Amino acid sequence: MSQTEWDLDEDQEEKPFNGKYMKRMLHYLLPYRKLMTLVVVVVFINMLLSLSEPIILAYLIDKGIGMKDFTVIHILAGVLFGVKLIGWLLSWMHTRWINFTGQRILFDLRQQLFNHLQTLSFRFFDGRPAGKIMSRITNDTNAIGELINGGLITMVMEFTHLLGIVIILVWMDWQLALLSFIMMPLLYLIVSKLRPKIEGSWSRSRSTMSAINGNLNETIQGIRVIQAFSRQQKNNEKFNGINLRNKQAFMRAITLESTVYPLVEMIGMLGTCIVVWYGAMRVIDGAITLGFIMAFINYLWRFWGPLSALSKVYSQLLSAMASAERIFEILDTEPEVKNEVKARELPQVRGDVSFKNVSFRYEENKPDVLKNVSFEVKAGQRVALVGPTGAGKSTIVNLLMRFYDASEGSVLIDGMDVKQATLESLRKQMGIVLQDSFIFAGTVEDNMRYGNEEASDEELQRAGESVRLDRIVSKLSDGYQTELEERGSKLSVGQRQLLAFGRVLLSDPRILILDEATSSVDTETEQHIQEALQKLLAGRTAFVIAHRLSTIKDADLILVIENGEVAEQGSHLELMKLGGLYANLVHTQLSMQESVMLQTNMN
Repeated sequence: MSQTEWDLDEDQEEKPFNGKYMKRMLHYLLPYRKLMTLVVVVVFINMLLSLSEPIILAYLIDKGIGMKDFTVIHILAGVLFGVKLIGWLLSWMHTRWINFTGQRILFDLRQQLFNHLQTLSFRFFDGRPAGKIMSRITNDTNAIGELINGGLITMVMEFTHLLGIVIILVWMDWQLALLSFIMMPLLYLIVSKLRPKIEGSWSRSRSTMSAINGNLNETIQGIRVIQAFSRQQKNNEKFNGINLRNKQAFMRAITLESTVYPLVEMIGMLGTCIVVWYGAMRVIDGAITLGFIMAFINYLWRFWGPLSALSKVYSQLLSAMASAERIFEILDTEPEVKNEVKARELPQVRGDVSFKNVSFRYEENKPDVLKNVSFEVKAGQRVALVGPTGAGKSTIVNLLMRFYDASEGSVLIDGMDVKQATLESLRKQMGIVLQDSFIFAGTVEDNMRYGNEEASDEELQRAGESVRLDRIVSKLSDGYQTELEERGSKLSVGQRQLLAFGRVLLSDPRILILDEATSSVDTETEQHIQEALQKLLAGRTAFVIAHRLSTIKDADLILVIENGEVAEQGSHLELMKLGGLYANLVHTQLSMQESVMLQTNMN
């Protein structure tokens, strides 16, 4: 599904009924079918008890009050109280069991979706907003859970209730029953015409509320930029417009709802009045008793409730269909990068890496990002990848870690194609530090141990000392036990980067990848890191993507990437003698450094 299709699909809140989706949703009920069967039985018994109340009331009026028989009054009042008490107990059991089942179904569905998301390849997340993926795990699973949990039971309960009421009304007096149904066509006409407008209004209200949340989130995230450019007034005007649209949409929905439902009740009451008028005449004539007409009117009042509930369940069903389509679209997406059938554990590697005629494109029918790339790296060598932005440097390390699979050619580690190794055993022997390293909520120690939970305290402290993280930790209130907020917001960019270094070094990878990893640290910190890496990279293969000359020049092999191809390769001295693209890049960087130093001295 393309980005445009994803956005359009996300905006659709209802879809036509789909039997295939319904069958898949009901599949989540299978583990709880015994409990759900018991719930249906309880609901059915409760319905029978509820339907018996008007008849008991009729006998109470006619045989007890009418005949002034206090024995009958006492007995029937006790029976009515018992029916209510048992009904309350059954309702409590039904509510408890249905909520237990519903929460278990939600748990199972969310867990399945979450587990599956973690297996999907990077290509799935490319271009898909994280907020909308989160919405599918929360809002869409809730919609399905509510349908399976309450909607289906409500449908069974209300339909049987409605059917029972119709049968009883016809059985009691078919003429009165037909007279009571005389308002049904008018009721159907009003509901069918106005209910979609109400639902559309609420849909627009929810949509504008989402726009408010999105604008608010953007404002909070970009508050520094907003204040730096004095955009507060413009932002106020923009938010005022979004807020006004939300208010108008909500008021339209409320106005329609407050008009339609009283109108429905009025029509129902009009039908009841007709029945009361006709029934009163027959009571006066002695054709029927007062208790009979009271019971009949009671059933008639109960008739409108199931109709309203069933119409709401139908809307809930259509909403769940839209949610089901979005969720099953994710669950049906197979990870592009996965273990092959004959994949085996990758043994402890030496670190030899080779690319053989590797080509890669991110999307079909788009130009190759890498074109016939080939190079050889010996175990323990440090490789620097240089070149302009977008040349394909990060793509090379992405293929090495098998975040993507090469479109053509092969990537080998110790002579073994990475596709033949299990993903876990492959990535377990690799470590990567990105330009913007992600720090998880938790303690400093938790983040350090993320790649190696078995590491001892001594190893953890040694790794921290190696990247000079210990100097930062010593200033924190609780040292390594200091709690970090989401994304490590308590730390500066450079401090987060040092923590990322400590995390990857503690995992003791055989192949280390640094993707612009030192660009966020100051020159002094970078110097400390370089000194530490001299020791820590001994015996390890390292791929370094960087622009700083200090990071590049000591590499054993420099690969100059241009337009997805290896334009030059060799050591720093060899490439400088060659006088090609790399030499031009170095001269340009040196000239810029000299210019900055000269400007600084002049100031």
